[in-house]
Amino acid sequence: MSQHKNLFVPSFKTDQEEEDVERKTTGNGGGIGGDVWKFKGNKAAKGAANVSMKGTLTRLFDCCSKDVNKTILPLGHGDPSVYRCFQTSVDAEDAVVESLRSGAANSYAPGVGILPARRAVANYLNRDLPHKMKSDDIFITVGCCQGIETMIHALARPKANIVLPTLIYPLYHSHAIHSLVEIRKYNLLPDLDWEIDLQGVEAIADENTIALVIINPHNPCGNVYTYEHLKKVAEMARKLGIMVISDEVYNKTIYGENKFVPMGIFSSIAPVVTLGSISKGWFVPGWRIGWIAMNDPDNVFKTTGVVESIKEHLDISPDPSTILQFALPNILEKTKKDFFDKSNLILSQNVDLAFDALKDIPCLTCPKKPESCTYLVTKLDISLLEDITDDFDFCMKLAREQNLVLLPGEVLGLKNWVRFSIGVERSMLEDAFVRLKGFYARHVKTQLT
Repeated sequence: MSQHKNLFVPSFKTDQEEEDVERKTTGNGGGIGGDVWKFKGNKAAKGAANVSMKGTLTRLFDCCSKDVNKTILPLGHGDPSVYRCFQTSVDAEDAVVESLRSGAANSYAPGVGILPARRAVANYLNRDLPHKMKSDDIFITVGCCQGIETMIHALARPKANIVLPTLIYPLYHSHAIHSLVEIRKYNLLPDLDWEIDLQGVEAIADENTIALVIINPHNPCGNVYTYEHLKKVAEMARKLGIMVISDEVYNKTIYGENKFVPMGIFSSIAPVVTLGSISKGWFVPGWRIGWIAMNDPDNVFKTTGVVESIKEHLDISPDPSTILQFALPNILEKTKKDFFDKSNLILSQNVDLAFDALKDIPCLTCPKKPESCTYLVTKLDISLLEDITDDFDFCMKLAREQNLVLLPGEVLGLKNWVRFSIGVERSMLEDAFVRLKGFYARHVKTQLT
């Protein structure tokens, strides 16, 4: 894996390096304070970090060993950008180079983002919307991650709760915990193309619910919601008097038959906040540029103070790179369709490979072939395995025995599921399933063999 040096993968330490670490940490620090130093680390974020993806992946990578004599296969998290087959578009690269060399992007930017970037995002999203947004409806963020953080912090209040799907990017959990917002979970229905359990949402929402979060296209399930289903979501949100936060970062990563429908189409029924970025569609997560879009023709967000709260939060938050903000208009406007078609074809072929390979691993089943995103989510049948207690145990032992890192569904909110990244080189995916097959054969219950 040396060619992928920027991957979130630890290299194995040498004995000398371990001795150096030990020598640095065993001393008492000296100085006049001795053991009575008056400072210590703040543990306020501990609970939030415990449910973070990075923390879990670090534990899994720590299980890998050079004694296994196999390269580490990091299929637990999605970063296709490190592989040559998923390089970003030349148009996007040229936009950044032009921004850099112009000399116009060396300054600070406003907290809400520079006007050309905000206008470009509005124009980009308005292509598919009946109610057009203006630049004032857009806030530029440090990727979608800051958009998630900003919305939860801006809406947090005593006794507040947020309604999240059972399978979701764990950063929503982390920021809700850190902001003391109660998490209430609704089910996704795998037998109905992972549709939202609308009756379940109604049952758990109350007067303290601040928002319903949906992911479309869905990470990690890989489904794309239909127009009819999203309209029902909007009608339910209006009935409950809540906003919809629609995470649409994968709206360019679609290779199935269902057409992507933006939730903002239904903003005349219920107000919608759209979170987006270029990280997934353009394979540039390290560029850290995204947005919050307020689909709100009735000005509900302004009259309720939500817009002002977002601005205030962004005023005390780090700004996205000014260079990337100046480049954003050209990235959105000039990237050609064939770039997305090419990358989506590779993802579709990888999904086909993985879906077929699962037939030889009975303990893992995928209820629906993905039609979007860069993941494959599978249900883990513990009853078929001899010495595996749950999905976390499965992934820990898999990392220890095979140097193969997958993500336990528990991190995403649903126990005894496992997520693969299929946004990798085909040879890595083939190798991963060879190792999985061997792992299954080793741990299958003897009466099944």
